[in-house]
Amino acid sequence: MRKTKKRLGEIDFVLFAIILTLTSFGVLMVYSASSYSAAFNSNNAEFYLWKQLSWAVIGTIAMIITMNIDYHIYKKHTGKLMILTIILLLLVFLFPPINGARRWISLGPLGNLQPSEIAKYVVVLFLAMYIDRKGEKIKEFKQGLFPCLAVTCVYAGLILAEKNLSITMITILVATTMLIVAGIDLKKVFALGTVVVLGGITGIILEPYRARRITGFLNPWESAQGDGYQLIQSLLALGSGGLTGVGIGQSRQKCFYIPEPHTDFIFAIIGEELGFLGCLFVIVLFVMFLWRGLVTILRSKDVYAMMLSTGIVAIITFQALINIAVVTVSMPTTGVPLPFISYGGSSLVINMAAMGILLNITRQNNYQGI
Repeated sequence: MRKTKKRLGEIDFVLFAIILTLTSFGVLMVYSASSYSAAFNSNNAEFYLWKQLSWAVIGTIAMIITMNIDYHIYKKHTGKLMILTIILLLLVFLFPPINGARRWISLGPLGNLQPSEIAKYVVVLFLAMYIDRKGEKIKEFKQGLFPCLAVTCVYAGLILAEKNLSITMITILVATTMLIVAGIDLKKVFALGTVVVLGGITGIILEPYRARRITGFLNPWESAQGDGYQLIQSLLALGSGGLTGVGIGQSRQKCFYIPEPHTDFIFAIIGEELGFLGCLFVIVLFVMFLWRGLVTILRSKDVYAMMLSTGIVAIITFQALINIAVVTVSMPTTGVPLPFISYGGSSLVINMAAMGILLNITRQNNYQGI
């Protein structure tokens, strides 16, 4: 008897449009934010534009591919992906550090691969699979919570060893969110949160530059030419933008005042060039993404889909929230890029591939056949 191919419903078009809008807007803003420094350093104002555009095209192709793959198939390959990711996380130590951190694997002319970007999604894949298999037993400590914590801590520990505290904390936050959704006792969650906070404080104490970031955040004007410099320049960019901004491409802070303005602090350039309305546009897009993500979670056909979509939505939401909070000086500086908008090839492609998985879940949620 011949197997019939599983039919799928329509994708969540609103979610699809949000992702493409954020990505397209990101390419535009990377070009605007990087043109001055690119022209000065490489004699080509479009240097970062063509790189980001290329990665955006590759990311879109990756999203279309994963959008058409049944998300259940990842259960079979999660173990292999976990092993491969650990190898990649260890490989970074074979390459020379960049700005004091070992986070990247050099791919020559193709750029750099950041394994921690893969690791946070691999943790989501594992937790979704494990929670689905364990059912109600996930609420027990020995058979449920402990294995989840152990695996999360292994990956978080390897990411932390690369001097990437921000992605470490995001990985732990996402894992905690998934466990809460799975029904873990809130007392255990509180205990876990206490351990995470203590671990974060320890991580700050062990690295003096992290402690300086805290003091720089508390009073940036005290060290205006030191640890508070980038925060002050960010505030100047946001403040000078006013309601409608100084105009696209007209930023002054991108002229070597904000270091690498096309990466983690690109939201400040958006605020300067497009003003409050431009910032509001980006925030509304991320709020709409969260809305459609929550709809996907609530409509999920099975536990695996619910947990997988919870993890994917949580990663993007936490990263956007933290990045915007840092740029607006609402929290200490961390190296978290703004999803889909900040410059970065591996981050963009991996995020968009994950969006394809989320869109595949929406397709199966929307299928109304028998």
